[in-house]
Amino acid sequence: MHMADALISPVVGSTMLVATGGVTAYSIKRLKIEEKENKLPLMGVMGAFVFTAQMINFSIPGTGSSGHLAGGLLLAALLGPYGGFLTMLSILLIQSLVFGDGGLLALGCNVINLGFMGCIISYPLIYKRIITKSYTTKRIFTASIISSVVALQLGAFSVVIETLLSGVTQLPFSTFAIFMQPIHLLIGIVEGVATGMVINFVWKSRPDLLEKIDEKSSGVLKKNIIEVFLIVAMILGGVVSWFASEKPDGLEWSVEKTAGVEKLEKSSKLHNVAAEVQDKIVILPDYNFKSQELVEKFSKIGTSVAGIVGMALTAVFTLAIGFGIKKHSKRKKRYKLDYGRYQ
Repeated sequence: MHMADALISPVVGSTMLVATGGVTAYSIKRLKIEEKENKLPLMGVMGAFVFTAQMINFSIPGTGSSGHLAGGLLLAALLGPYGGFLTMLSILLIQSLVFGDGGLLALGCNVINLGFMGCIISYPLIYKRIITKSYTTKRIFTASIISSVVALQLGAFSVVIETLLSGVTQLPFSTFAIFMQPIHLLIGIVEGVATGMVINFVWKSRPDLLEKIDEKSSGVLKKNIIEVFLIVAMILGGVVSWFASEKPDGLEWSVEKTAGVEKLEKSSKLHNVAAEVQDKIVILPDYNFKSQELVEKFSKIGTSVAGIVGMALTAVFTLAIGFGIKKHSKRKKRYKLDYGRYQ
């Protein structure tokens, strides 16, 4: 559900970037208060894991479409809503700047649609209310499925609203919504089941990693769960990505069904400038080599390289954000202590 620049106007794109900036600033502020330093390594690893998971498109039978995990709910369940949001921001930034997945003008829209809806809205308002204080396998799957469906429905409807406000006449509101909402309902159910499986695994292996769970853990697997996620991420990005469905994702499919074309044309000078800038920045377009000759000869290798590079960059960028917040918070505390001594 990564929006391309052609789907939005510069005004809508700019507005959503400002909104993203506001949510980002608030998330950083909350993380400083919560001081979850033990979550920093997990932030990097989960960023890498979700990045590679998003590379795996699965076919939706009978539709001609495909879908992939968004990952917002999973990130929030393990990192909290604000750590999850910042991790999703990192993922989407890397995808846009390095791989050309999602437009530069549309970056704010994508962060709100995929990160805000899953981490800040669906997780605290639905998932946590279903889980309450007691985790059970049944509650985990129930909460994961319902929350994932709601998050994707909100995200999909946001796409429809954003295109409407942008005046994209090729995508009439009612027709576009009729295609967007049902296809993302199916994708949301699959995401919910997959999310439930991962959270259930974590709950049985390292329950202390789940937000506001104080149970102690033991055992070799439990001590090495971060390594498990890292290894799985490498397998997903390096090998499983070869077998991802090549069918259009839910958004692309909906655009094609509504407008009758695979891609809409960019409509302004700013769109063209953004496209030129992105083309210069991107090093592995569409998760493969930039050279068409190399793509034809070594397509699978290119996909593997993209997966490994993407997960590494996402992990590093996410960790940089986390440690930056930690360093700033410690400096502020030290300043307050020093200031207090001289009062």
